[in-house]
Parts: sequence; structure tokens; C-alpha cells
Amino acid sequence: MKRTAEEVKAWYEKHGAALAAFACSYGLDFAAAEDVVQHVFLNLLRGSAAELRSPVAYFYGAVRNGAINFHRTRRRETALPEGDEWLVSRGKSREEILAVQQALQHLPEEQREVVFLRIWSGLTFQEIAEAMETPVNTVASRFRYALDKLRERLSSTPTRRDANEARA
Repeated sequence: MKRTAEEVKAWYEKHGAALAAFACSYGLDFAAAEDVVQHVFLNLLRGSAAELRSPVAYFYGAVRNGAINFHRTRRRETALPEGDEWLVSRGKSREEILAVQQALQHLPEEQREVVFLRIWSGLTFQEIAEAMETPVNTVASRFRYALDKLRERLSSTPTRRDANEARA
């Protein structure tokens, strides 16, 4: 049964934050939890849910299943190579490139994918959203969360220049 956008929006505004917290209780980071919740409500808009006797029960069950599926999918991921340079960047030292690569490896896959598509591929958020079949706002939030994590990780990583300055 297809629901109106207003009905789904009202449910999201009322229950979204609690559902995201619930998803976090399954070990998801906040960005992944938001994604799971947004998928639940997107499915409601698409009409993929049957008649809901108890919408709230449906929301929590769907978020639970989404969190479990998220973990199942993550188990099949392949680690990126650690010692090899797979990132191409002109004018940067090998140490700087490896530091960025290592920082990227610590991002959730969805955030890492958005960073690559935006920075190295030059895609717009709209193009990334279409490629990932994800809402534009989700893509933008993944990018913002990823940049915050990269800044934090890279600010604590010494570079060769820092080491040279420390010796001087």
C-alpha cells in the first residue's frame, strides 16, 4: 500500500531519532543507523510495506532487520591493501599518501565510497545519489561525516615534514 509523503514524513519526524538510536544499539555508527532508518521510510514511500496494523512495531522490526543485514553485508567486505599505494595524488609524499589511504580504510564503506566519487571522480552529490541509489541528503551527510573523521584521523598523523621540523 502506497503512503502519502506527508504521512511518511510525519512518522519519520516522530520516530526517526529513536529508531536511529535503536539501530546504533546494534553496533552501527550513527551515519549507518540513519541510513537504515531512511531506507525503512523510503520503502514506505515506495509502497513496499503491506498494511500496517502497528506502524511503530513495523518501524522497529524493519530497523532491526536492516541493522542485521548491514552487519551481514559488512562481513563480506574485502580489506583495502595496506602497504601498497593505490591512491593517486600528484605532489604528495609517499608518507602523506599512505596516511590518507590508512585514514580512508577506517571509514565505513558507504562514506569511503562517497569520498572517492566526490573527490577523486568529481561527481556531484546528485550523480553520486543516482549511482548509489541513495537519497542526495544521505550522500551529503555521508560526505560530511567522512570529512570530519578524516580530519580527525589525519590531524593526529605525523607527516615527514612534521618529523623534520621536530628534529630541527
